[in-house]
Amino acid sequence: MSHVKHLTCLICGKTYQPDQVQYICPDHGAEGILDVVYDYETIAESLSPQSLASDQDPTIWRYKPLLPVDADAPTPPLTVGGTPLYATPRLARHLGLKQVWLKDDGREPTASFKDRASAVALVKAQEVGAEIITTASTGNAAAALAGLAASIGFPAVIFVPASAPQAKIAQLLTFGATVMLVDGSYDDAFDLCLQAADAYGWYNRNTGYNPYMSEGKKTVSYEICEQLDWNTPDVVFVSVGDGCIIGGVYKGFYDLLQLGWIDRMPRIIGVQAQGSNFLAQAWEKGEDVLTKAPITAHTVADSISAGLPRDRLKAMRAVVESGGAFVTVSDEEILTAIPELAQLTGVFAEPAGAAAYAGLRQAVRSGLVSPEDRIVVINTGNGLKDVASAMQAAEMTGAAPHFIAPTLEAVRRAIGD
Repeated sequence: MSHVKHLTCLICGKTYQPDQVQYICPDHGAEGILDVVYDYETIAESLSPQSLASDQDPTIWRYKPLLPVDADAPTPPLTVGGTPLYATPRLARHLGLKQVWLKDDGREPTASFKDRASAVALVKAQEVGAEIITTASTGNAAAALAGLAASIGFPAVIFVPASAPQAKIAQLLTFGATVMLVDGSYDDAFDLCLQAADAYGWYNRNTGYNPYMSEGKKTVSYEICEQLDWNTPDVVFVSVGDGCIIGGVYKGFYDLLQLGWIDRMPRIIGVQAQGSNFLAQAWEKGEDVLTKAPITAHTVADSISAGLPRDRLKAMRAVVESGGAFVTVSDEEILTAIPELAQLTGVFAEPAGAAAYAGLRQAVRSGLVSPEDRIVVINTGNGLKDVASAMQAAEMTGAAPHFIAPTLEAVRRAIGD
């Protein structure tokens, strides 16, 4: 048995037992996102920082008592979680800061943060006896689901906008998923996925609809605190599109607070692209995210492009209840952040991952963070996910290869010797 007490609707507060509903509060249609509530007292009887220290399992399953799965539930074999947290002294000095760490989730099996949620989705799909699993995605969640599903031979049907980067589409096809390239936006793909899952009885992984996805993503916060010897960072920067990742980041720290393993909540800063800043707009203007009209999203950071963030309630809660903020960065700032982050840390991030660093740069300029703050930046995806954007970013900085003849003299001319 899992340690889930009940599920709570974030709109009306109504509670359900896990076997009463599969995804959402039925009183609010597709908007009735649920929060998973745990029995922390019971969890504390079997899990502690000390027991984790002796656990040799590096994956998210080391935190199984804090996940919505049974203790004996079979899990995918790929190593999900346990990604490195790098100290970045050169980056910190560059920004005039003292302590900055970079959590590199580009090191996940399919090279993005979304593996954390997809691993949980597959466990839940098997739990309910589903035969096919599906999701809508701008690319990374789709690749994560396709890869994790392939690892256990589970059929997956994926809906992605036809505009998704070729590298991500290539992952889907290589993993053997059934790929539906939708002639429309992410929001179109999301709605079509809901319809298809309902019509065919497929298990639906969609974020902002399936309440268990943020539970997989919250494991990043457990890892951050454990890797910092349970010393909570002051500020965490993460890029935001649909809102599920930032909601999970908050939930992870919240769990640790309830257990008494940390003594405070870090400020969580959500970073949005200028062309896809629904949540930043709502936060700045005090708008109700349930009634705010969708925007038309357009950004080079496809992974955080969402006209109507589906997990917007959890995303807004993360910022408001942590005393954090939303910041907006331009596509140019995102692109220039890619080579700068790479050259200062050796980590190659896709646009959405680099957006978090672009947000930190802006926060330094605006005084949103202080030099003394202990800061964590989360890179959500590997740069090889979108080579075209990486090349554009390199060109913007003036970087270009030297085309030379195969002679030492040509090398001397190239290096100005």
